[in-house]
Amino acid sequence: MIHKRIFMTENAPAPVGPYSQAVIHNGLIYISGQIPLDPQSGELVRGTIEDETEAALNNLRSIIEDAGSTLEDVLRVSCFLADMEDFPRFNAVYARYFSNNPPARSTIQAAKLPLDVQVELDAIVALPQNV
Repeated sequence: MIHKRIFMTENAPAPVGPYSQAVIHNGLIYISGQIPLDPQSGELVRGTIEDETEAALNNLRSIIEDAGSTLEDVLRVSCFLADMEDFPRFNAVYARYFSNNPPARSTIQAAKLPLDVQVELDAIVALPQNV
């Protein structure tokens, strides 16, 4: 029997389309793409690639932690950049969040990201057995 559970937290931006913020299934949480959107104001965080990366990672972390897990439990991250020239600066911020045992990762340049942001991230995360 397949059982999936939709997960939502108010500490990250609400979905703006027909998708779930995250889905929990078989001990994993699949997190939809997170962009630099402030969850409290609903406004985009505009600025440098570092500013936008930090905002997107904070949204990702909020979902992970509110679901009962930690950044240490992230298995895989997909990273989408508007400009691959920003990769070294993006990577410097990313490395602060995943300094120990970093997850598997793909990073690609996307022709255009939602709302013309510079970065979008999604993740697959292991959940503790009691969650």
